[in-house]
Amino acid sequence: MAMSMAMKRSAAAATRALSSATSSSILTRDLHASSGKKKIVGVFYKAHEYAKTNPNFMGCVENALGIRDWLESQGHEYIVTDDKEGPDCELEKHIPDAHVIITTPFHPGYITAERIKKAKNLQLLLTAGIGSDHVDLKAAADAGLTVAEVTGSNVVSVAEDELMRILILVRNFLPGYHQVINGDWNVAGIAYRAYDLEGKTVGTVGCGRIGRLLLQRLKPFGCNLLYHDRIKMDPELENQIGASYEEDLDKMLPKCDVVVINTPLTEKTKGMFDKEKIAKMKKGVLIVNNARGAIMDTQAVADGCSSGHIGGYSGDVWYPQPAPKDHPWRYMPNQAMTPHISGTTIDAQLRYAAGVKDMLENYFKGEDFPAQHYIVKEGELASQYR
Repeated sequence: MAMSMAMKRSAAAATRALSSATSSSILTRDLHASSGKKKIVGVFYKAHEYAKTNPNFMGCVENALGIRDWLESQGHEYIVTDDKEGPDCELEKHIPDAHVIITTPFHPGYITAERIKKAKNLQLLLTAGIGSDHVDLKAAADAGLTVAEVTGSNVVSVAEDELMRILILVRNFLPGYHQVINGDWNVAGIAYRAYDLEGKTVGTVGCGRIGRLLLQRLKPFGCNLLYHDRIKMDPELENQIGASYEEDLDKMLPKCDVVVINTPLTEKTKGMFDKEKIAKMKKGVLIVNNARGAIMDTQAVADGCSSGHIGGYSGDVWYPQPAPKDHPWRYMPNQAMTPHISGTTIDAQLRYAAGVKDMLENYFKGEDFPAQHYIVKEGELASQYR
């Protein structure tokens, strides 16, 4: 018979207390300690009138990843909400007895250390999508929780979106669009800062799955392609893409006409692009960030756009999310911002809904997930978050 959760917590605390600085032992919460009914809580955005317009619109509260009937037919409880902020929110009410919490990067339920302490039954945190920085990963690891996401589910979606944003900025598209809807016609007001993408230097900061695919998509445009990452690409792939590795980020940035952020949000990258880092870039640089808003210093970006040092900024990620109405990025010049949409296309939703269901099936059967899906397992963080 498996130990009760309370006994496990006591044992885990004792184990940590007795661990030496050079040797520690993590007692993880057994994902499969007991069979029977599980309480699963999902946090998604509301689709309102759009929920019924497309049967494949899976990532919203109303359609709940398409797994409600399947879960309830097996006797599990499935609570879905968009209410995630504050001590009296719906998510807070269900945390103490939830076994599994599912949330998305597009409407993240922030799983803080405080919330983890309240979650006596919690075993599994799933991200429907990619990027689990809305979870306090250290607290999750210390508590023996498993954190996993649907790796690869929105790689194509985000890389395509980044390419679109690069073109929008380079061609100075938005002023022309605004002229049309405002009844104006001023070609000079667009053309004076519209360029071809061909021949420009584009650098990606981070070159995982999304960064590599973006570089592959950019190759036919005839750009000079650079990348900075902690791991150098395989030489054959690097040659195939035609990209050059830049070990020193500070040396790469001044070379770039366009900088694309493709690194995960970690303690090391939080606030990474501050006033000093932005000052190293070319005057008039164009920046695309679909990674995470908190990688940027919010005010430094706004100031850079206002001064003209940043010629254009586009992305779909903010901090916090949803962005407050007074967020400075809403009002800074030369921005092409949107809500967090790049990774939640209908195609991506189908992929991450299927991935969540697959992992829940493994969870109920007591089987491991695909290795690439783990962000925290047995007290260890995935390498990109260390």
